[in-house]
Amino acid sequence: MDENRKGSSILETIGEEMIRIITPVSTCMFLVVLLVKILDTDSQSSSISSIATIAYNEETSDSDWDKFKGALLNSLVFVAMITIATFLLVLMFYFRCTKFLKYYMGFSAFMVLGFMGGDITIMLVQKFRIPIDEITFLFVLFNFSVVGVMAVFMSNMAILVTQGYLVVIRMFVAYWFTKLPEWTTWALLVAMSLYDLAAVLLPGGPLRLLLELAISRDEDIPALVYEARPVITRNESVGRQGARAPRRLWKETGDSSAAGGSREVGSTSDESSNNAVLNTGSRPSSDTVNQLETRLVIPDEAAVSEGTNELVAPLIDRRFERSSLQRNGQGEDVATESTPFEGIGLGSSGAIKLGLGDFIFYSVLVGRAAMYDFMTVYACYLAIIAGLGVTLMLLALYRKALPALPVSILLGVLFYVLTRFFLEAFVVQCSVNLLMF
Repeated sequence: MDENRKGSSILETIGEEMIRIITPVSTCMFLVVLLVKILDTDSQSSSISSIATIAYNEETSDSDWDKFKGALLNSLVFVAMITIATFLLVLMFYFRCTKFLKYYMGFSAFMVLGFMGGDITIMLVQKFRIPIDEITFLFVLFNFSVVGVMAVFMSNMAILVTQGYLVVIRMFVAYWFTKLPEWTTWALLVAMSLYDLAAVLLPGGPLRLLLELAISRDEDIPALVYEARPVITRNESVGRQGARAPRRLWKETGDSSAAGGSREVGSTSDESSNNAVLNTGSRPSSDTVNQLETRLVIPDEAAVSEGTNELVAPLIDRRFERSSLQRNGQGEDVATESTPFEGIGLGSSGAIKLGLGDFIFYSVLVGRAAMYDFMTVYACYLAIIAGLGVTLMLLALYRKALPALPVSILLGVLFYVLTRFFLEAFVVQCSVNLLMF
């Protein structure tokens, strides 16, 4: 009975979670497809030399076997460098070099916006013959880049501005990845999916180590991460109290955390025997702590009456243990959180997060499909969104760290092959023979 209630609460809110994360992903993919269609008139001559082609530079005259071996070598070298960089990130985060990491990430964001974005903007200006002088262009580009760095790494910016800049950064990087040679692009997509799977799920995986370290310290990882915030206000949640939909409070910040503005209800006990545990220090009994092995936090009506307007988000629970009792300032025992939130993309704020690579490689796949026809684009897009939906469902059910690339990239590559080599040929033959269904 409790499991059914718990599963139904997840399914009631998973739609909102999916919409809030699918919208920016779809926007990024759409913009990359738009850039590919506008700027790349010849996909075969648009290849560039970069770190992803350091081992082998594909030539049109090479045989398919040579291209395959070279692409495989490029992907192995690229994954090895990414692995080394991630372990260095873990090491620096372990030694609390957080300020240096933030400065480095800010510098990287500035370079992407200023140089990659500047090159793309110049191509658009030349394409549409937009009249603009060099001084004005450099002034606007510099200010655009500086504001972008401030929006991404400063919390006093509006969340929509921050999210918008994160999508733009990913769009610029993804577009440049679409200019890689074709065989290298596909090998890189598959290799990064396997790397993501191993880095998150293996005990010694770098991403898992980084996540566990951040959870143990209750700190955010300094990285370019898109945070989707499926939130409602406390006042709105009170209106839903009739449905008794359990929702978890975000991590309180500032003085509001001391106001006692939450009430924790055990999901394993009957509603008639639920005991309120206030954050201000009311002492719970040992039986209550045993019953509340898994808790879901809902807003407290008293806090709402005082005018508190904090945010709440669904999906993931907090976990408490018997040993999680600490003394407060008045000498009373209070229940405290023993294990922070688990799951990649589920930080202490409770919001689902997607990393830089997830956006990029989703968009690269769709951008590569856009070099042929829109039928392939539609198929790949639907496959990626379906894979992302499956990943979010698994995230809601298993409540642990999960990679976001493997399912979506696997389905996307599969649908790309099926559409390009089978469905497209079938539809063309039907059109030539005037057959309609």
